[in-house]
Amino acid sequence: MIYPIVIYGSQILRNESEDITPDYPELKKLIDDMWTTLAEAEGVGLAAPQIGKNIRLFIVDCTPWGEDDPTLADYRKVFINPEIYEESEETSLFEEGCLSLPGLHENVRRPVTIRMRYLDENFEEHDEEFTGKPARVIQHEYDHIEGMVFTDHLSPLRRNLIKNKLQKMARGSYRAAYKTKR
Repeated sequence: MIYPIVIYGSQILRNESEDITPDYPELKKLIDDMWTTLAEAEGVGLAAPQIGKNIRLFIVDCTPWGEDDPTLADYRKVFINPEIYEESEETSLFEEGCLSLPGLHENVRRPVTIRMRYLDENFEEHDEEFTGKPARVIQHEYDHIEGMVFTDHLSPLRRNLIKNKLQKMARGSYRAAYKTKR
């Protein structure tokens, strides 16, 4: 099943998400459907709130960068109940976009490296360090389960400059090449 992507302006994107347990209904199917939805929308990450579910689950697919960076050629991961507990002081600026904010791209400053605890799709525990593009995508998706979007990281001046675009998007004025809902 391909889920419609929830668009900016929906309260779902602003709610904090809840932890889940292994008995979450049809979890394997949900994760499979999220992979299908992500592929259809041609994204690199998808969080459950973006498909209307306020649960602490997201997926990351860095394989589109695999040609330039062979370490990312098979980089696909599921994150359940994640917790970022350490961030590097070193930061970098990178242009981000979001399936929930179609057509909007802005430079966002984030830590280069993070440490995180999470469960995978088999509910096995992990404690890992992530750096570079995976760290960037993970932080972006992590924001979604915390009720944030990437524009929250912009300076007040920059947010003010894109305010009209965001308001129009929230009212339904946007274009996306994938299924959406407000």
